[in-house]
Amino acid sequence: MEKLLEDIDINAWTKLKNAVLTTDSGFHFLTLGSVDEQGLPQIRIVVLRGVDLLERVLEFHTDIRSPKWREFGNNPNATVLGYCPQTRLQLRLQGSIVMYDASSEIAEHAWDKLSSRTQQTYAVAAPGSDVVNEAKATNNGKASFGVLLFKADSLDWCQLAREGNQRAMLRYRPEGKLASAKWVNA
Repeated sequence: MEKLLEDIDINAWTKLKNAVLTTDSGFHFLTLGSVDEQGLPQIRIVVLRGVDLLERVLEFHTDIRSPKWREFGNNPNATVLGYCPQTRLQLRLQGSIVMYDASSEIAEHAWDKLSSRTQQTYAVAAPGSDVVNEAKATNNGKASFGVLLFKADSLDWCQLAREGNQRAMLRYRPEGKLASAKWVNA
């Protein structure tokens, strides 16, 4: 495999890893796509909470009462899209979601790392529910908290330029190692 393609892979995942703690990074907020019960694509912006470089896993947090929780329960296939306007780099990942509710060790560990302010965002009315009156916290929100782990199968890397866009397709083995990489037309 061409060294430059291997470097692109390492660089892309390093940018994602660094974006976890850098809120002004172009990759801190990503677009997560699912398929709803009617077979329609659904997308939303999510905060990147963690990255496992070796396993090719991204971590997101969600309210388990949200539509996306049900959608991934029915169909774990997902797309993640990120774009950094400063570098004009687009990353589009295909893969699948594994869900962990509040009773799991993974969610328990993630919950303990959240600020109390963030924890309180899970103590209000369910996402998408009708606004009847001002939502009041009925618990600490922990029961509504879930973790989505996205396991990448592929990465579509695209460096946009005024002239000569570059694009590469990278595929991963189940254990996360780079299986193949090639240049494709942008």
